[in-house]
Amino acid sequence: MSKRILYVEDNPNNVLLVQRIVQAEGHQLLVAPDAAIGWETAVAQQPDLILMDLHLPGELNGLELTQQIKQEPALQHIPIVALTAHDSAEVETAALAAGCSGFLRKPADLRQIRQALHIFLNGEGTAVTAQTASPTYTFI
Repeated sequence: MSKRILYVEDNPNNVLLVQRIVQAEGHQLLVAPDAAIGWETAVAQQPDLILMDLHLPGELNGLELTQQIKQEPALQHIPIVALTAHDSAEVETAALAAGCSGFLRKPADLRQIRQALHIFLNGEGTAVTAQTASPTYTFI
């Protein structure tokens, strides 16, 4: 069964890679280049999963958007996975505290993204954290 995944990301190269992975898994990718469009898309489309870059252009960053989504009763059930180049334990802790269910560091590889899709779209777990491994595909 096809699921809808919202990717809030401003880098078109990262979007293209995730789009290929999501489509290969048989799902639909919705894309928002900033937090404002991410919010509008989440409200209108009610995606099954949100992949969230933490560094976004505009008034809100990914952590703030995550908090906003988690405070909205109609959206708070949607799992959010941070997908970010911020590589520190403090940022990971902040993302999880903001409401992220998982945290993937860029460069993330194909296996990590597929694992997150399976975990959160199939209800196979509640949290995922991935260290950078030898990437098959690189996010920038």
